Amino acid sequence: MTIFVDMDEVLADTYGAHIDLYNAEFNAQLKLEDIASGEVWENVPYEHLQNVKDHVWRDGFFRELPVIKDSQQVMKELSKKHEVYIATAATQFPNSLREKSDWLDEHFPFITWEYRILCGHKFILDGDVLIDDRSYNLKYFNGRGLLFNSPHNNKDTGYERVDSWQEVAEKLLK
Repeated sequence: MTIFVDMDEVLADTYGAHIDLYNAEFNAQLKLEDIASGEVWENVPYEHLQNVKDHVWRDGFFRELPVIKDSQQVMKELSKKHEVYIATAATQFPNSLREKSDWLDEHFPFITWEYRILCGHKFILDGDVLIDDRSYNLKYFNGRGLLFNSPHNNKDTGYERVDSWQEVAEKLLK
């Protein structure tokens, strides 16, 4: 199988990083459990909205993201059995290109540069499985789409969902 895996909110915890930065900058106490739906910036006071949106433009934001639980182990097993590519919309934030590459070198060294697609739109991907947190990336994918759960997509319907990397393993490693 050819499997494409998104980075942000699938391998890297961008959502949690936004919350942590917001709390540090505004001495706030926002928690993931407090958010019912939407993007982080949709869950802060209006006067803080732009600050949170601008996190992604900061040097180092993508380089320091936490790894999502169990993703390294499951990705390693997937890459032993299947052709696995990282497919991330890095060109949306040009400073993220180098940071994402360095992050992958550190946390997923077994996914070498030849298996990394730093792109814009993902509708060009042609394979068997796409794991992504954005339903618009799955909409035109011709293979099996797995929507990785995040508060921002909890109202999206019509997609096969996964809550964790253990669930991905159950679906793709049997």
